[in-house]
Amino acid sequence: MKPKNPNDLSHLSMRELFRLEVENQTAILTRGLLRLEHNPQDSSTYETLMRAAHSVKGAARIVDHSIAVELAHTMEDWFVAAQRGNLTIPQEQIDILLNGVDLLTRLAQDSPPDPNVLKGEVAAFLTALSSVKAVSGSPASGSVTSARPSVPETAWTVPRPVAGLSRVLRVAPETLDRLQGLAGETLVASRWFDQYVATMKQLKNLHQGMSHSLDVLQNTLMEGKLNERTEGHLMELVSKTAANQLALSRHLEEMESFDRRFINLSHRLYEEALDCRMRPFADGTQGFPRMVRDLARRLEKDVRLEINGQATSVDRDILERLEAPLSHLVRNAIDHGIESPEERRQSHKPETGTIRLEAQHRGGMLVILVADDGRGVDPENLRKIIVEKELARPDVARRMNAQELLDFMFLPGFTLKNDVTEISGRGVGLDVVQSMVKEVGGTAHASTRPGQGMQIELQLPLTLSVMRALLVEIGGEPYALPSSRITRVLKVPKGKIEVLEGHQFFSQGTQQIGLVTAHQVLGCKESWGLSDEISILLLGDASRMFGVVVDRFLGERELVVRPLDPRLGKIKDIVAAALMPDGSPVLIVDVEDLIRSIETLLSGERLAQVPEFSSSGGVRKQKRILVVDDSLTVRELERKLLDSQGYEVEVAVDGMDGWNAVRTGHYDLVVTDVDMPRLDGIGLVTLIKKDARLASLPVMVVSYKDRDEDRHRGLEAGADYYLTKGSFHEEALLQAVVDLIGEVEA
Repeated sequence: MKPKNPNDLSHLSMRELFRLEVENQTAILTRGLLRLEHNPQDSSTYETLMRAAHSVKGAARIVDHSIAVELAHTMEDWFVAAQRGNLTIPQEQIDILLNGVDLLTRLAQDSPPDPNVLKGEVAAFLTALSSVKAVSGSPASGSVTSARPSVPETAWTVPRPVAGLSRVLRVAPETLDRLQGLAGETLVASRWFDQYVATMKQLKNLHQGMSHSLDVLQNTLMEGKLNERTEGHLMELVSKTAANQLALSRHLEEMESFDRRFINLSHRLYEEALDCRMRPFADGTQGFPRMVRDLARRLEKDVRLEINGQATSVDRDILERLEAPLSHLVRNAIDHGIESPEERRQSHKPETGTIRLEAQHRGGMLVILVADDGRGVDPENLRKIIVEKELARPDVARRMNAQELLDFMFLPGFTLKNDVTEISGRGVGLDVVQSMVKEVGGTAHASTRPGQGMQIELQLPLTLSVMRALLVEIGGEPYALPSSRITRVLKVPKGKIEVLEGHQFFSQGTQQIGLVTAHQVLGCKESWGLSDEISILLLGDASRMFGVVVDRFLGERELVVRPLDPRLGKIKDIVAAALMPDGSPVLIVDVEDLIRSIETLLSGERLAQVPEFSSSGGVRKQKRILVVDDSLTVRELERKLLDSQGYEVEVAVDGMDGWNAVRTGHYDLVVTDVDMPRLDGIGLVTLIKKDARLASLPVMVVSYKDRDEDRHRGLEAGADYYLTKGSFHEEALLQAVVDLIGEVEA
């Protein structure tokens, strides 16, 4: 079956087209009527309103909706009369016309209410509007109609292209998601070239070494007597090596150039795909001016809404989720914050209160501000309510600063009002805000100035398709956790871990934080390192903080989030996946789900412990050796030899890689080569011996350089043993290791 073209509206019924038309035109009608409240003499606004009503009338005629035709026609006549100065616009007329806009919306619904009820409401609207016109002394409907400028009767016309405007296409959200996913994969794939170019550079270095060896061989052979044939072969080999070196250098330069272009192109493609997901902030706030106006009039307050940053780009998924939280915040500001006109006069404030809604990009985040110039929140009154609700002991509440007190307002069910109204008082609003913010990986902060106003700031990710994550290793496998959901990352010395009634914990300031192993929560195999420190993630908030033990931290990275196949259902503790630069997958942990799993674990099973602190007295400590060599063959030979004797062996590909490993891990011995890229073995030995924490770490040098001066240079740098590869024997290496750190315990 051929899929539907998302740019084609032919699959929609006429009734669906009518509903879309009414949605667009009623938004225009609402904005225009609200503008008329502040500027009733604006003729361009009347023109816009008249054309919007005319478009609705034409659409209603096509679908034979007589009630909507009559309603839109009456509103159109009224706008024409007002535009020509035949009547004025008092406040009650705006109210009646807004009610008419609401009626048009209800008439266009796919399942409209009882037609008889609607007919009665439309008749009441027409009667109310005609009575106002009669009071205003406007001419009869016929004369109004005759004065109306000519407008084409067809509502379904294709607009002419306007100079300077781009084409607008309708694209299905699923298409944008696929485009975003492919662009993200392209961006990830582009990073693979970094590793490939690095390998090519190593090949170039090896080739240079071979060329140098040929030069030495040539000089050596030239000192003796060579026949003409042998000399010819040698010169040919030298010539081909030089040509190969030149070709390799040229191809490497071309590859580096392509790498730069490909990465640049991938970034541009990704940014363009990301832009397709973005919508202006104004798209999510169209209904707010009407809501503020109606609610303020209902509460007998005078409130003005300012919306700044309407062109700020917002991810469509985030914009959809923002509507309810922002609606709660604005309603709270009107009900709780803005005072009545009389109160504002007594406080020497303008009678009209102001609510400011603003969106901006700041520091790679989307920042939404909701601020008002109302009464604000008194911290002392807030402190009193917290104690009364038994949310904190009096002595604890007295020590809290203003920001800590304001954070209580985001708790479920918390409210500052004693009475419950239809608008507020149930303590739901800020809880909804906090839930949404946590769901997308953002934060919410409140600030106040008593008597001057309050501000709520939401910091949200720019997009949900890209996530800044911390990579950790658990059971030998990588996992990703959203950085915004991690309270803190720390390494704790094992000596500071305490055990009470079989539970491990450590102290963080004045707080005691219980430990749980990520292996047990996720059901992974245990893979404990033997470092003197354990890696801990602090997850949760002040009311429920957990220390989750992982194998090690792998660093932060931006990941392109890929949803899991829906056929898998909800996977416990996992929310999505991503691809690493080498193409390998990594699972993204659902932190909220993980915390729930921890709480379930605490209520049931006995917690697993870090082995060194188990009740049985710990496990045997295995001796760890780091092998540093840029030769794959030598690394594997030494690793297998030492591993066969019971040592735990890790490898590093050059001196810099070895230095990073030594600084972050715990080893009993380092075995290193001398000639390596980035940092040679002598430099590595020097750095280790100069570090006060590592100076006692034994270091063995294994090198092809067997001259006395090379041996002295290594020992002078601080090496504890110097073994030459030319006289390399397995027994010699093993004996040297035993001499330095002893045998592995049986």
